[in-house]
Amino acid sequence: MLEILAHYIIKLIESTSYVGIFVLMTLESALIPIPSEITMPFSGFLASSGKLSLLAIILTGTIANLVGSYIAYYIGYFLEETILLKLIRKYGKLILLSEHDYERAHNWFQKYGDKIIFISRLLPGIRTVISLPAGMFEMDIKKFTLYTLLGCLIWSALLTYLGYALGENWAALEVYFRKFQIVIAAAIIAAILWYLEKHLKILKSLRAKK
Repeated sequence: MLEILAHYIIKLIESTSYVGIFVLMTLESALIPIPSEITMPFSGFLASSGKLSLLAIILTGTIANLVGSYIAYYIGYFLEETILLKLIRKYGKLILLSEHDYERAHNWFQKYGDKIIFISRLLPGIRTVISLPAGMFEMDIKKFTLYTLLGCLIWSALLTYLGYALGENWAALEVYFRKFQIVIAAAIIAAILWYLEKHLKILKSLRAKK
């Protein structure tokens, strides 16, 4: 299934270049299971062969992710949670979105607040779903835009550059990201917890001085 999808992703980018990248990355952030781990590294490979611009690829992927994130945000914003969960239960399998995925993103946002948007953009599996609870909690759209833009810029730049550096071996990246997804997730979660613990200690110290 993934090989078939990869084939069509590659064909679309080869025939439409930046338009294809924009469409694919927008769909990914709008909860459609289009793996950016294929889209961006392959585009980076095309940049290494001189067919596309590295900077233009990164900017296209970042802006497209932001547009797709707005779609998911406003789905969460306008739909009641009960209706949203019913839709996920009924149609979630079609877009590889489970109720567990949503609840995990919801709990993270509720527990860690706005900044989890930025962190989640670097976390495979949850990076697109997090927009739903952000909209549901009516997160300030300016903050949502800033954190989403920064996180998506880093993600797009990383995948594109790795594809650029690996050249014809870019396809190995998709396997790597899938294989070590749990390791990546654990590392990022550990970083979040470390940051929060350190931040809370600083706050307690400042309050004690007052």
